[in-house]
Amino acid sequence: MKNLSLIFFFLFLAPHFIFAQKTLLQSGPMVGYSEMKEVALWVQTKASVEVKIAYYVSGKPETKQFTETITTKKNELFIAKPIAYTEPGLRYDYELYINEQKIDFAYPLQFQSQALWQWRTDPPAFEFAIGSCNYINEEAYDRLGKPYGGEYQIFEAIRAKKPEFMLWMGDNTYLREVDWNTTSGVYHRYTHTRSVPEMQALLASTHNYAIWDDHDYGPNDSDRSYWLKDTTQKAFKLFWPSPNYVMENGVAHTFFWNDCQFFMLDNRYFRSPQNRSTSEKAYLGNAQLEWLIDALAASQANFKFVVVGGQVLNSNTSPYLETYQQYAEEKTKLLEEIEKNNISGVIFLDGDRHHTELSKMDREGNYPLYDLTISPLTAGAVGDRSKDEDNKYRVPETYFGERNFGMLRISGPRKERVLTIRVINNAGKEIWKKEIKATDLQQK
Repeated sequence: MKNLSLIFFFLFLAPHFIFAQKTLLQSGPMVGYSEMKEVALWVQTKASVEVKIAYYVSGKPETKQFTETITTKKNELFIAKPIAYTEPGLRYDYELYINEQKIDFAYPLQFQSQALWQWRTDPPAFEFAIGSCNYINEEAYDRLGKPYGGEYQIFEAIRAKKPEFMLWMGDNTYLREVDWNTTSGVYHRYTHTRSVPEMQALLASTHNYAIWDDHDYGPNDSDRSYWLKDTTQKAFKLFWPSPNYVMENGVAHTFFWNDCQFFMLDNRYFRSPQNRSTSEKAYLGNAQLEWLIDALAASQANFKFVVVGGQVLNSNTSPYLETYQQYAEEKTKLLEEIEKNNISGVIFLDGDRHHTELSKMDREGNYPLYDLTISPLTAGAVGDRSKDEDNKYRVPETYFGERNFGMLRISGPRKERVLTIRVINNAGKEIWKKEIKATDLQQK
């Protein structure tokens, strides 16, 4: 009788039970940060359930181990962030379990730990994707007329390029008028954006790092006066795992990938209102700016990527643009400190503008500074509207006004590293390409 009961369960009840567990999945799994000895994973469910991850070295299922089991909670938006403990330089397959039932997916679940190359070999070559401005439509709450978001196939185009990680450079979700005055609104918008089906396969096998800009921080063009900024800060930290946040407030953090360091900045939490009449307007704010200069001066990375929501080098002084130029005193201080402290290898990465371009600031007696702007992913693009904008640093033939993303590859021996930038449209076609040598970014 016992055997008949088991047969009945596995033939008739088990498939329905397993399906019921999958229906409890809201979004994910997503791969977060990667270090040599641990990798962060992320899952959001629809109710309180038990979540765990099984993982094993690719091709070696006998090495399978499990993360801790986490019970998702309503006050944390039913989010689990299990940690996989790894050995350096390995690729892993993983499995998601909800209430002890393995959930099947139509796409691979994979992650990697970073390599231990120091004092052993040249740093490995690697490639990563970058993008910003991700608008996911929700008809009931969107502006009238033509949908502002679209062409979500860009996420599959990114995945097809097989980046090792993705940098989300702000406006990763767009808070609407119905969202930004309530905690429930903020949480709904973050959940709604993360749940778009077209994004799930990319999230599941590519490591993800993020900063924010105005739309995932608060209202359009928002600054330190935004009244619910601690709520959006909590939401951001729930949705984007990071091993470190360098300040008590805000979302600034840093990470390494091989011989490169990424300085992930917060240009909103401490920012003065743009039309504030004061000679000391804050963009990053004194504390964050001092940390950045210290960290850049201390870094031994070949390339030092400074990632921030708004353009850094754009020379246009229009009050309608939200660039660093509107905070000229602080911008000047940062650029002077980079030169005074003999900091080599700095490249700025940013989004916001709904078009893509490369800016290059030549400096007398020193290496040029580059600022790569990549935007938008799925939000409305500007077409040719900004093509003739007065940015004296724009590199000719790099303007692109349609939805796109960037692919950046670092390769070559340790002392001869090369950055290759490719701009890709949402169909996966290369628009332009440029190489920058690390040796050309050395302080003279």
